[in-house]
Amino acid sequence: MTPAARLQAAIEVLDEVLGTDRAADGVISAYFRSRRFIGSSDRRVISDQLWRILRHRARLGWCLGTDHPSGRLFVAANLVRGEGKTVDAIAGLYSGAKNGPGPLAGNEKRMIERVAQIGKEGRDESTMPREVKFETPWWLLEKFDAAFGADADKELAALGQEAALDLRVNTLKATREEVVANLKAEDLTADPTPLSPLGIRLPARISLGDHAGFRDGLFEVQDEASQICAQLVDAKPGSAVMDLCAGAGGKTLAIAGTMQNKGRLIACDVSVGRLDRSKLRLRRAGVHNATLRILEDKDKWIKRQAGSFDRVLVDAPCSGTGAWRRNPDARWHLKPENLESLRATQEGVLEQGAGLVKLGGRLIYATCSLLPEENTGRVETFLAAHPGFKPLPIAGIWAQVLEAPCPTSETFLTLTPARNGTDGFFVAVLERIS
Repeated sequence: MTPAARLQAAIEVLDEVLGTDRAADGVISAYFRSRRFIGSSDRRVISDQLWRILRHRARLGWCLGTDHPSGRLFVAANLVRGEGKTVDAIAGLYSGAKNGPGPLAGNEKRMIERVAQIGKEGRDESTMPREVKFETPWWLLEKFDAAFGADADKELAALGQEAALDLRVNTLKATREEVVANLKAEDLTADPTPLSPLGIRLPARISLGDHAGFRDGLFEVQDEASQICAQLVDAKPGSAVMDLCAGAGGKTLAIAGTMQNKGRLIACDVSVGRLDRSKLRLRRAGVHNATLRILEDKDKWIKRQAGSFDRVLVDAPCSGTGAWRRNPDARWHLKPENLESLRATQEGVLEQGAGLVKLGGRLIYATCSLLPEENTGRVETFLAAHPGFKPLPIAGIWAQVLEAPCPTSETFLTLTPARNGTDGFFVAVLERIS
């Protein structure tokens, strides 16, 4: 593809992303799937451009002087801010040539000139509103301030950075040392993650779909924080474990490894599509002790399972604020009313999960959120209404399971990008005592 054709492709995808509530990664993947003629190198260039724009969406809009830029304007502004191109060079690319974007209109050129001028004057940081600087809707800033105080800006800045690529070694088939050695033999930079004993960190994104290690089930892509969550479930071989909101099965796979394929592992979800995707992953990983089950409204099967599980993981639906490094567009889809709807869902799955735990068993509540109302606040409300459960300090479980010092002295665990180099993640472990 010519440089101009790549720009036109980026504009087309971006207009689709801006015009839907669907996640950007799904829109981008669907665009490329329907255009197999676009080669891998072109896809990489286009994708890099798109994700850079999505990470700096508010800044680019502010520089352009509009709250609703088109794909054409976003792409042009990124050429100035991200690639240092001049307005004349951009006008040459927007020439109307075959497969390229049409010529810039007069008002479009003036807006691009504004972006270039702001960069020359160096006044973007000093005059930029806080919600623009940190790419965060204004109504969420006070929630981050409440959660992190003086460190709020540091956490918001870290959420704006691109995340490294983390892998989790499948202990049913390999050791971390073996996988690291294999990756380094391919001249890939692969380092053990600092917190998870099963994690490997690659500093740059690479295509893993055709990698032999991935195809053979030696590893899965999983952020270090999610790996830690699965390990803190502390599922023993031969025990009964429920993953109540299993999704596509990432934590189910990890839990199966800690169970050494021994015992009863049930992965539940309300989405047929998500569980269908987990089937291939389980088969590839060599997991034999997991059963998949679709949950329905007022499911009688769930009622019959009351009090029969040693561990119940509730990885609850949430705002996803902790995963903004990977899903930068998600912050702009979140609305205040979404949090109220999520509150009811979180309370519902917690209640459902509690009924499944046997005496002496544990209920593990987790989210990929950094908002206190979805995390500590939700657990404290649950405990006040359920005296039959008590919180277990996370440091003791961490030391026992991970055999390393815990990064927090708090009762519950909150991992963050700035403090821990992971996605934002919350874990609370509650034991049933009566």
